[in-house]
Amino acid sequence: MCDVIRVIIVREDSRHYVPQADLMMDPRTSAQDVMRCDLCETALVQMYCDTCLVNLCKACVGEHTFSDESKKHEILRFRKSTPLYPGCTSHDKERCELFCNPCHIPVCSTCLASNQHLGHELLKTMQVLEEKKEKIAKEKNELKEIIYPTYQGIVSDVQNRMSQLEKKCGDLSTAITKHGEDCHREIDKLVQKLKAEVEEMKTTQLHTLQKHLDEVNKKISEINDEINSMDVALDSNDTSKVFSFMSNVDEYKNLPQKILSSLPQFTPGRIQGEELCKLFGTLSSISVQSEEHGYSIKTTQKSPEAASSPVIKQLLDEPQTVTTIHIGYRNYLINVACLSDEEIWTRGEDNTMKLFSINQGSLLKSVRTKSGNIPHDIAVTNSGDLVYTDYDDRTVNIVKNEEIQKVIRLKNWKPRGVCSTSSDGLLVIMDSDDYKQSKVVRYSGSTEKQTIQFDDQSKPLYSSGRFSIKYISENRNLDICVDDCGVKAVVVVNQAGKLRFRYTGHTPTLKNKLFCPRGITTDSQSHILTADGNNHCVHIIDQDGQFLCYIDCGLSEPWGLCIDTNDNLFVAQWRKKQVKKIKYQQ
Repeated sequence: MCDVIRVIIVREDSRHYVPQADLMMDPRTSAQDVMRCDLCETALVQMYCDTCLVNLCKACVGEHTFSDESKKHEILRFRKSTPLYPGCTSHDKERCELFCNPCHIPVCSTCLASNQHLGHELLKTMQVLEEKKEKIAKEKNELKEIIYPTYQGIVSDVQNRMSQLEKKCGDLSTAITKHGEDCHREIDKLVQKLKAEVEEMKTTQLHTLQKHLDEVNKKISEINDEINSMDVALDSNDTSKVFSFMSNVDEYKNLPQKILSSLPQFTPGRIQGEELCKLFGTLSSISVQSEEHGYSIKTTQKSPEAASSPVIKQLLDEPQTVTTIHIGYRNYLINVACLSDEEIWTRGEDNTMKLFSINQGSLLKSVRTKSGNIPHDIAVTNSGDLVYTDYDDRTVNIVKNEEIQKVIRLKNWKPRGVCSTSSDGLLVIMDSDDYKQSKVVRYSGSTEKQTIQFDDQSKPLYSSGRFSIKYISENRNLDICVDDCGVKAVVVVNQAGKLRFRYTGHTPTLKNKLFCPRGITTDSQSHILTADGNNHCVHIIDQDGQFLCYIDCGLSEPWGLCIDTNDNLFVAQWRKKQVKKIKYQQ
């Protein structure tokens, strides 16, 4: 209603209103909101008649009062604060104190007398004006208190991302330089090693050849002695000496063996440019994308939309272990799930799930599975209830007030990983009974809402097989993240189930072993964290699949992961049966 009112210029009182259009067209009021006398139309307004609602100059006051002596004219001094009613577009010099709601126009008394607005809802112009001003005030407040701070937040977000990019690229350059220096050192070591081997070969060969040379020179000396003896015999006239002389010529005819020494050869490895890049290391590609709904208006209410714009946090250069909790399982420790910032649920390779105090490290509660089977995965709902999957029983169960309820019973499928969603539903990754298919199913209560199984080329998104371990988590941007040990990858699809990317590890890994994901969680920054049991570390990647860093902290065979509300990481160590609490963000 109010947005069509022609009341634009407002004085401080509540008596007179003039539409802006009329001010611009009327020569009496066209000089930048200068009011002219309604009678002479030239002099500035100095007075006004409150009875007739006429603007007057001092010179025209007498003329106006005598023009109609039947009225008692109340002449008042005109002030700039005096409000102006809008002039009637149909009746010249008439002022409109009412507003016709159906027609959306201000009306004067003459308009009302003409019966044009008979039966219409009439409002006071002041009321309409106040409503319009109230709307403007609300919109101003929304701009000032909500929208403007949101844009400031976007600026801060972009600046933080730029700062993070600068730091990350600087760290990358430092890492590449260090790796190059390490490679140079290794090459220098190799060069020195090869040169030392060449020297050793030369010494060995020279020794052999020198020994052979000494033996030949000895023979030569003996031959010279033999020749001298022959000369003596030839020059002698003593027949007895000549007859007794015995020659050793036949002995010298047996020449010594020839020493054949092979000279060392160096065959340089032929490394093409691409092969050298692979040996040295490669950079992952980057992508710059725009997301239409990436930012949201911040309100005072907590909602998934508001949660999608968290405070920007920086990753620590050196993550820190806050505490270590010793879990009393006889067998291995598999999963961990945060109930709160003070309590965590755990499960091992038996049928009991245990609740521990983080600060005290003490056991608070134990819950046995209803079937007596080993649970495959555990999670905590938004309301704080424990959820677990029973693979052999084909059920998903929830623990409420220490009572176990079967929420989902599957047919021809077996549940593996489970997580609670931001909408308080469940996501379950499951295998078919014949172990030939895998899929993700979204549930609201026990009702199936969505199935995710194939990509755009109708190829399976997830691996199949009896020993293909899988865990699942929902990211803050509502992506569905699956830790698929069968294909050694983290498979991420969007909320609609469309494949976004596959993360297959980062080269080189800490222990130079094959990437083996065994646990997954996400944090407030939409980072995806996955446990790498083979390399004894946790990988952190961003929401687009780009590797950010490793968390080491002396981890041993990490498996299950979870994050508390302060973005502290909890890691279940398989064989050690310990949970480490790690701070990795500022």
